[in-house]
Amino acid sequence: MSESPEPNLPVTKAEKAEAAAIRRRWVSLAEIVSVAGVAIAALGLWLTWSDRRSEQAEKQTQSVTQSREAARYAIKATVARNGDLVLVTDERHPLGDVTAVFPNALGVAPQTSPTQTISRDAYERALLKVTDGREDRATGKLPVLLTVQYWNDDKLQTTNGIYDIVWRTKSRPLLGRDLKIEALRLRTPSATETALEAAWAAEKPKG
Repeated sequence: MSESPEPNLPVTKAEKAEAAAIRRRWVSLAEIVSVAGVAIAALGLWLTWSDRRSEQAEKQTQSVTQSREAARYAIKATVARNGDLVLVTDERHPLGDVTAVFPNALGVAPQTSPTQTISRDAYERALLKVTDGREDRATGKLPVLLTVQYWNDDKLQTTNGIYDIVWRTKSRPLLGRDLKIEALRLRTPSATETALEAAWAAEKPKG
């Protein structure tokens, strides 16, 4: 004879409360997982936005820097066969006047050239004079304060600095000494007459 199934026992209040508590825990866990998912998604979006913003800021900074560098004219010169220094221009920066100020000890007046040329004749005699009585073969530097006007996108701008005229002397039979100009090099961007005189004090021929 088979056993009859046990009759359904009535559910007690304690069991109902426990079941309700279990359901609440599952609901709470689901809410936590949902909130965590939203938070992770939001964090991912913020990180992506932050990276893009940083990248854009970096690109903008690079663009501004490149624009400033492109807008600036760097003074360079070639030496002509007669010893004159001729400033080098470029397609972006047509040049205007060039003014050269020499150390006071040379007694050479400032020279302004509309042809972007620093003439050797302007300072040759004075430089040879301050080197008289020394070896015929010598090398040295003559500091000058250069101011150059140039155009950038229809705007007239200026750049300046202390530059060294690199020179060399050698003897010539019956004609004294010859002055040869080698190059023009930037010494310091501090374009003041005080800086010029300090540079000359360091470079003037010692007797």
